[in-house]
Amino acid sequence: MKAASGAPRRSGEPPRKRSSSGSGPRKRPPLNRRPPRKPKVKKPPRTLKLGRPTLRLRLTFGVMAFVLSLFAGRLILLQGVDPDSYALAATKENTKPFELHAPRGDIVDRTGVPLAASEEAVAITADPMQTGPVAAQLATILAAKLPGTTYPKLYADLTLKKRYVLLANKVSPPTWNEIEAEIKRQNVVINAQNKGKPKDAKAPLLAGLFTESDPIRSHPLGTVAAGVVGAVGKDGKGLAGLEYGLNDKLSGTDGKAMYEVDAKGNKIPNADHTVQEPKPGVGVQLTLDSDLQWVAEQRIQDAVTEWKAESGTVVTMDVKSGEILAMANYPSYDPDKALSPGAMKNPALDRVYEPGSVQKVVTMAALADAGVIKLDTKLDVPGTLMVERHRIKDHYPHGNEKLTISGVIAKSSNVGTILAAREMPTAQFVHYLKDFGFGEPTGLKFPGETRGLMPPGDEWDELTKATVSFGQGLGANAVQMTAAVNAVANGGVYVPPKLVRNYLDADGHEIPSPAATPPHRVVSEEAAKTVTTMMESVTSPGGTALQAAIAGYRVAGKTGTAQQTDPSCGVKYCKWATSFAGFAPADNPRFVTYVVLHNPDNGRGGGMQGGPVFRDVMSFALQKYAVPPTGAKPPHTPLTW
Repeated sequence: MKAASGAPRRSGEPPRKRSSSGSGPRKRPPLNRRPPRKPKVKKPPRTLKLGRPTLRLRLTFGVMAFVLSLFAGRLILLQGVDPDSYALAATKENTKPFELHAPRGDIVDRTGVPLAASEEAVAITADPMQTGPVAAQLATILAAKLPGTTYPKLYADLTLKKRYVLLANKVSPPTWNEIEAEIKRQNVVINAQNKGKPKDAKAPLLAGLFTESDPIRSHPLGTVAAGVVGAVGKDGKGLAGLEYGLNDKLSGTDGKAMYEVDAKGNKIPNADHTVQEPKPGVGVQLTLDSDLQWVAEQRIQDAVTEWKAESGTVVTMDVKSGEILAMANYPSYDPDKALSPGAMKNPALDRVYEPGSVQKVVTMAALADAGVIKLDTKLDVPGTLMVERHRIKDHYPHGNEKLTISGVIAKSSNVGTILAAREMPTAQFVHYLKDFGFGEPTGLKFPGETRGLMPPGDEWDELTKATVSFGQGLGANAVQMTAAVNAVANGGVYVPPKLVRNYLDADGHEIPSPAATPPHRVVSEEAAKTVTTMMESVTSPGGTALQAAIAGYRVAGKTGTAQQTDPSCGVKYCKWATSFAGFAPADNPRFVTYVVLHNPDNGRGGGMQGGPVFRDVMSFALQKYAVPPTGAKPPHTPLTW
């Protein structure tokens, strides 16, 4: 049987020949026809090779052990090493800081009378997250009770996007009590209006105001000793005077507290909190006598007004101790009112001027100590004197006068002083001046204190030496002049001025204030007595200051009238300073008082202008401290020969 033509050829068979009986020869396929694809042979599917289960288990357990060890270490760190710090960090987001202001130390006078004290007051703060919905009502209440605040500013602060804002400082407790009472009253009304309303329709209660301790500085005696005490700013720091100079001691150290608060910012009762207690400031006891200070301030104010002066100063010092009992200035200032630091000065220490003839006390003490003059020294004094082509004259016209050295002081002769000073070498004269405290700080370390002005070196020309001898050509402040005269009153021993008597700790215990420098002798006791006798002639008949005499007491004094330079007139001599310095009792000195008036416009003379102020202030001091008259009569010293 013939196989079908279309049957496949078996493997190994020779190719079949097409039958000749077919339709004709076979046609060749076109050249561009692709040959038929060979069928793809399917590969068997891949299979996962299984690893060793033991290794896989070991890796899994290792990773798990590492993770568990991290958790264990963290737990040990949190609970065993430093749990408190992490607990604090965990609650940080829910705590609120509160500053605890330290009470500022008081400033009191020598008997404990307060001149500046700290009184309880509060700072008002707010949590705007609570006050925002009721800002309008709260701003209205606060603006009506807090001077210096405004509704727009308060409203803006009460609606800030923060949790804490300071609204007002130094609010007195009565004022805060009024604010609290008004808030409670309005909340009662709001609660009544909310009764029966759905929860979402109720008006919010007034809340979100808080207080912090913020003591206020008060001055029980008003402006008394303002120039000395100084003032404190709104931030509680000293701005001027001793408040500024002793700020580190007075201010203490503030504390702080961290309280846990709820979602509304309120302290959570009995919740954990940390408190660092504030350390109170140290109190200061001054040497000032507030009664004498008040009298001195009243008298210098009267004198400035009477003589139409620009200003005036009075200083009273205890002769033996150097303690300053009064340091009064006029004009003064109110420490409770906001002023610029430049307006809060103490001219007794920060104003430098040429002292004039009071300086002759120092010149004569130096000459007496050096043996150049004695009480019986006689001088032939002309009306004028030429010094390096400059004509120097006395404050009164006269021809040739035959004056004793006491007469030179009693009549305040510039020419006579120059003639006497010529007998001392310049370098020696300069040395005495420095020993008397000129050109050097007083040691009080008062803010803004001037050290005065001294010509440089000790090789002065003749004109400089001449003018300095009678109080022109050098500068000093009022306390320097008081201390210099006090050295004569104290038998020739210079005692550094003292203003701080003691410091007071929180329990009121006194801590003595050490002296800046020890006392030192500048002239002999005999020289000091010689000058004291000369000065007694100033307040006796024939002297220039009868107005300074005190009935029943021997008074030693010296007048001063000096020209002053001023930038307003081209740094020329165009103004004046008149002064008087003295001590009593002259034969057993207890107090020294110095008075200076700057640029009086209604007359000019240290005796008539400063003398009465000295008399009244010194009389009060002698009476208050029960200093009896010595009963001795003043010596009769001839003024002429």
